[in-house]
Amino acid sequence: MTLLETRGLSKSFGGLRAVDGVDFAVTAGSITGIIGPNGAGKTTFFNLISRALPPTSGTIVFDGADVTPLPAHRVARRGMSRTFQATTLFADATAIENVLVGYRQRTRSGLFDAMVRSPRLAREERDADAAAREALATADLAAAADRPAKSLTQEQQKRLAMAVALVSRPKMLLLDEPFAGINANQTRGLMALIESISASGITILLIEHQMQVVMQLCRRIMVLDYGKRIAEGTPEEIRNDPAVLDAYLGGHA
Repeated sequence: MTLLETRGLSKSFGGLRAVDGVDFAVTAGSITGIIGPNGAGKTTFFNLISRALPPTSGTIVFDGADVTPLPAHRVARRGMSRTFQATTLFADATAIENVLVGYRQRTRSGLFDAMVRSPRLAREERDADAAAREALATADLAAAADRPAKSLTQEQQKRLAMAVALVSRPKMLLLDEPFAGINANQTRGLMALIESISASGITILLIEHQMQVVMQLCRRIMVLDYGKRIAEGTPEEIRNDPAVLDAYLGGHA
C-alpha cells in the first residue's frame, strides 16, 4: 500500500525552482531514502510534504487523503511526524518534558480542564506520562528522563528528537539528516534504532548524506538534483545509475 504520494510537486522562491515537478511514492512499512548534492531541494521537499511550506503546484496524498491544502498541525494529527536537520529541543527542559510537548497534539483538555482539574485532564496527564516514558525507552533514553536536554550528548539529543516525534504514535516518520555530527559507533546505534522503529510498523523516510548508511538502511532511494528527481530505485540501481554518478562526481568521473 502507498502511504505517501506526490504528483508534480513544485516549489519556487522567486526565480528559483527549489523542487521541480517531483512524482514520488512511499510504500507503507518501508525505509526510503532521499539523497542528492547540497542544494538539491531535499529539505524543501520535506517541508512541502509535512506542510511546513505551501507548494507552488502539485498534490500531496497521505494515507489516502489529499493533504495539500491542510496546515502542518492537521497533517501531523493524521500521522506524520518529523525531526529536523538542526536538533530542535527545549535545552533547559528535561528529556521527558520535551517528549511531553510532542504528545500535546493527542490531548483535548483546555483552560477550563486545568482550572477545575477535570477527570479528563487527570486521565490525559497519566496517558501522556506513560506514552512519553515509552517513547524514551524506545529511544534507549529511559535513564535520562529527568536530565536537561542540554546535558545530553549529540547522539542522545538525536535520539530524544526521535522520541519527541514518536510519542504521537505516527504512521510515518521523516528524518532529516539523523546521522550528521556523530561518530561511527553512534551511527551504528542509531541505525539499529531506526530499524527497530521500522520493525514496529512505522514507515520511515529519511534524508542523509552518508551514502553507506543509506545503502544499508533503505529499500528504495530517490535522488534529487536541482529540485528534479533524476533517479529512483533500489540501492544497487542507484549505485550504478549514470545520472547519479554525474550529479555527485561530474560528467568526466
